[in-house]
Amino acid sequence: MAGGWGMLPILVCSAIALAIILERFWSLRRSTVMPPGLGDEVRKWAQSRSLDATHLRSLAENSPLGELLAAALAVRNRSRDEIKERLEDTGRHVAHRMERFLNTLGTIALIGPLLGLLGTVIGLIRMFLAVMVSGVGDPMKMAGGIGEALICTASGLIVAIPAYILHRYFRGRVTGYCMDMEREATALLDTLSTPPRPAAGAPRAAAAAPTATPRPARATR
Repeated sequence: MAGGWGMLPILVCSAIALAIILERFWSLRRSTVMPPGLGDEVRKWAQSRSLDATHLRSLAENSPLGELLAAALAVRNRSRDEIKERLEDTGRHVAHRMERFLNTLGTIALIGPLLGLLGTVIGLIRMFLAVMVSGVGDPMKMAGGIGEALICTASGLIVAIPAYILHRYFRGRVTGYCMDMEREATALLDTLSTPPRPAAGAPRAAAAAPTATPRPARATR
């Protein structure tokens, strides 16, 4: 109330920023993005070649990492280049979803000080227009008016600084997740490119062992 109507957009931005921060903290948990042990389990599935549509659907709905690995398993019978292309395409979509709302948070961090400055400037203009009409009057009242106008600038900075810090933090976390997911995808790609092991008891194509040639008997006296 002391900052005037210029505080309204700042308060709206602060509420939006708080909602985004809480949602991103919840959605970008490591257990949600990259469940522990999922990569090893999927590679075992790939080695056993026992996969069906139900497995792939549940894996894609499990997590962002599961969606990436399921995309590779869906085209596991194709060439390595085609599987790699599918991984890259799916990885871009997954990274884009993990960065959801971060552009909005960065925008709030950028415009917060500007909104505060705008409110301050408008407050100062109103105060000086009042001085022109009624005179200087009490200097303490003018100082109080300037202090009230500066409240908008302080509020804008209070909103913008945490928003900027957390925007950079979430960007770094998403980048780290993308690197880890790329490593898991490369490991799965190597597994899919390796030919399956022969089953136990299957005949092996081995080279014929050389037959021993009989030695000539020594002449006896």
